[in-house]
Amino acid sequence: MSIPSVGQDCPDFELPDSDGALVSKATLKPRPFVLYFYPKDDTSGCTTEAIEFTGLIEEFAALGIEVLGVSPDSPAKHCRFRDKHGLKVRLLADEEKSLLQAFGVWAEKSMYGRKYMGVERTTALIGGDGKVAKVWEKVKAGGHAREVLEAAKAMTGGAA
Repeated sequence: MSIPSVGQDCPDFELPDSDGALVSKATLKPRPFVLYFYPKDDTSGCTTEAIEFTGLIEEFAALGIEVLGVSPDSPAKHCRFRDKHGLKVRLLADEEKSLLQAFGVWAEKSMYGRKYMGVERTTALIGGDGKVAKVWEKVKAGGHAREVLEAAKAMTGGAA
């Protein structure tokens, strides 16, 4: 599958968070939300991204937007990652890669000439109607959370 375009429906999903509670598109609507897809808990880029989103979590909350990190790691691994770094973003476990594949971010990657399947760091801002409002592909972790917050403010009419 390919990454949904702006205006398309966000794929349906139901995934456990780090505490095992199920989160779905249906339970989030009609509130807007952010899905940021990342490769692996506790790696440098993924940690940077999660800490930056955590630092802005109150500003996202003031806009009525929940921030959700999604990776193929297990709920238990997410729990350790969250606790180790004091993360406040909700981390969803997609061990079966159902949402990762539906969103088109589970892709062939290459490192040192070796090809493997992995997560392409991607973020989507989803409107309260369940449609994709904005997508960032091939994200660089540092500074990205602020960029997403500014787009969320623009979408909701929040203060810039």
